[in-house]
Amino acid sequence: MGRLNPFSLQLQITRMFEQGQSFFATTKVHDWLKEHGHEPNDYDITFKQKPAPPGSKSVMVVEIEFQRKDGQPVDPWLVEQANLEAG
Repeated sequence: MGRLNPFSLQLQITRMFEQGQSFFATTKVHDWLKEHGHEPNDYDITFKQKPAPPGSKSVMVVEIEFQRKDGQPVDPWLVEQANLEAG
């Protein structure tokens, strides 16, 4: 498993959306999945923009949603780690 800042994925994806680079967000999530020992092609990835929590420096955050293509449930740990917010 790679040594990554645990909130970095959601933060990076949110910044991509803010900068109009959302086209690259799926590739970033695929790389993150590989670094965490998962096969990116096993997942459909969607992004949901929502208002940032009160007191946040951002206007919005982007939530990363996973759905396994084989219909199996997605590991809750994976979803939690991908969507950890900057503290």
